[in-house]
Amino acid sequence: MDKEYFLTKVLSCWSIGPIPTHIAVIMDGNRRYAKRKLLEEGAGHDAGAMALLKLIIYCYELGVKYITAYAFSIDNFRRKPSEVQKIMDLLKECMTVLAKIAKHHPIKVNFAGNLELLNAELRDEACKLMGATAEYSKFVVTICVCYCCTDDIVHSVEESCREKCYYHSYIGDSHDDDKDDDDKDDERHMINLVDIEKNMYMAVTPDPDILIRTGDKHRLSNFLQWQTCHSLLASFSTDWPEIGVWHLVKVVIDFQQNYDYFVRKRLQQL
Repeated sequence: MDKEYFLTKVLSCWSIGPIPTHIAVIMDGNRRYAKRKLLEEGAGHDAGAMALLKLIIYCYELGVKYITAYAFSIDNFRRKPSEVQKIMDLLKECMTVLAKIAKHHPIKVNFAGNLELLNAELRDEACKLMGATAEYSKFVVTICVCYCCTDDIVHSVEESCREKCYYHSYIGDSHDDDKDDDDKDDERHMINLVDIEKNMYMAVTPDPDILIRTGDKHRLSNFLQWQTCHSLLASFSTDWPEIGVWHLVKVVIDFQQNYDYFVRKRLQQL
């Protein structure tokens, strides 16, 4: 039996149960994979990029609407310049591949993080791809680059403060004579949960249903702590380049078995 046909049938049968809306991944283990396989420096990242593209295809076939990948954290700038450059080159290649895929499938591509930390060429390519796919909504791929959750929160608070200052300076002054509205104005000047969440880099997606981490690590590494308080966390000993469809099968089955619990938790947030 043809392998691709078999996988298609597996995903079709498997999708009868509830399917997660959003899967996020921490792609850990590229360097360990290369060292274990006695590959040259940087080859692990090549294999990791290919693994991500395959996972994107599996999620698309399954009916998952959002997939988010932690591609490069702000802390990763501390690595050797040669490795940083390798990852940036791969990011550009992935942009090219995703742009070609988007010409044939309705895939929306987001880049979440402090994009000002990218070089001008890469930042322009990211913005161009986001603009070209902005109208699509069936399937959304978010690449977190120059991202960490603490920076996301700080960025959101700063943006929220700017919005409130604007309101106070340019809109609030026009209501100075309306004393009956003082209490309402006070509330509008306060930063609340809605303000924080709408100004986050990750406001482009709903909170993840599942967070997968490879490399036999059991920590979040400053990735989506705010958004994953009710997510299913899955850790695999497999290094990222070796992740496959059966790892996806396992986590989605776990999600389906605990689906009622996750629904109750989400309803409590409303």
